[in-house]
Order: sequence, then structure tokens, then C-alpha cells
Amino acid sequence: MKDLSNATFIIPIRIESEDRLRNVLTVVYFLLNNFDTNIIVKEVDSESVFKTRVLPLLVDAEIDLSKLTHIFEKSDAPLFHRQKVLNEMIQISKTKVVINYDCDALLPVESYTAAYASIISGQTDAVYPYGQGMFQMQVNATDDLVNEFIESDFDFSILETKSKRHTADFGWVQFFNRDVYIEGGMENENFRAYAPEDKERYFRFVTLGYKVGRINNMVYHLEHARGENSWINNPHMQHNLDLWQKLQSMDKQQLLEYYGNQEYLKKYQ
Repeated sequence: MKDLSNATFIIPIRIESEDRLRNVLTVVYFLLNNFDTNIIVKEVDSESVFKTRVLPLLVDAEIDLSKLTHIFEKSDAPLFHRQKVLNEMIQISKTKVVINYDCDALLPVESYTAAYASIISGQTDAVYPYGQGMFQMQVNATDDLVNEFIESDFDFSILETKSKRHTADFGWVQFFNRDVYIEGGMENENFRAYAPEDKERYFRFVTLGYKVGRINNMVYHLEHARGENSWINNPHMQHNLDLWQKLQSMDKQQLLEYYGNQEYLKKYQ
């Protein structure tokens, strides 16, 4: 196992489909098998699918779950406020490195270790552990393909047999120095459900002058069904686009003033 002991993966989930269920299970299994690290999964839903369907399979696989924390919040709200859930987990995390992690994403092991080392050493404040451009593999995952991937001891070439190459920019996974993440405003809770918050986050931390790095490896996205929480039919989409339009016009001082006056941040002070 690789040492990522001073890091916490924060994974917000709502399991809305069978393929999302498989993705969550695959990702958590992969992380626990490859790294000595900490994982917080926060699930917000009407009932806990993770507890009833994911945890039993991890137990059956005899995985050490001592560093996995599952938090369930009951909610019948149709929209998943991912940004709020992430902020709550940032506050719970106590490690130097916090990893904002999409439950459908996988990376080569060396991408995780390189990003972690870069922040631990102080070389960077934040790291995007994949390249910008044609660095995404969109994986048409099936149960058989995922089982083959796991049984091969995580040979990514197996995923590539059912993948197509696509562009990558700012989503999926970001490694942060936790103190910088908090100082820079964390996740903007004014974005709701599916939104261009990934673009805004990158723009903000670069504009504020933090050291933001990249690792030019691939990111593998396990494709899944998309509802209003993960596609442009989000009813808050126009508001989110308008907010992004406003924020991207700001310079460093304007961003500092904006984030210095956000009500949502006062909850965490």
C-alpha cells in the first residue's frame, strides 16, 4: 500500500442508479486496496443505499474499513447540494491534504502519490492529478469489465478496452492543502446541484495566487446515468451560469471581498 496517511478523501454521494452504485463500490474498494489513507463518504438521501448495499460487499471482501467513515443525512430534497456536503467534510477532515473526490473517477496509482507528495512537500497548494486536454477516458463500464479490472489487480488497460478518449479540464479530483482550501473559500455553496463550479474553483485559486499544479496522466471516468443532479437539466442551471459569469470577471481583490462576505462561510468559522 502507498502511504497517503496525511490525506482524507472526501466523497459526496447520492446513489441514484445501479451503475452509480457499482461506481461507488469500485472506487472505495480501489482506494482502500491501494492506499493507507482516510476516506469520508457523506451520503444525503431518503435512505442509505451505501449502508445497505455497499458496506456489506466491502465487509464480504474482507477490506479493512477502520479508516472509512460513512455519514448519512436523511433528506427527501430532490436536488443534491454537493458543494455544501463537501464543505461539511472539509471541516471534519483533520489531515494536511484533503481530496475532493468524484465517486465515478479513477486514476493511476502514481497520480495519487505524486499529487500527495507535491502538497506535503509544499511545492503546490492544489493539484489536478490529470492533464488538461485529451486526458480523459470515458469508460463504458459493465459488471464484467469492473470485475475483470479488480481481479487483474487494477490493470487500467482493461478499462481502456471499453473506453473512448475525451477532453479533461477541471472536475473529478482535486488535491488541496486543507488550510488553503479553507482560506480560499472552500466550495461555493451558491452553486447548486450540477454547475460550472469546477471551472470557478480553478479560476479562483489561480486568481488568488495559490500554487496550482497538474500531473499529465489520464483520468478514468466510469460513465453513469445522468439525472438533474448531474446534467444541464438542473433547475438551478441558469442561476449557476449567471453566477459563474459574474465571478470570472473578478480580479484578486474583488474575489477576496466576495468570499469575505459569503453567509455560507460563517457557518464554519
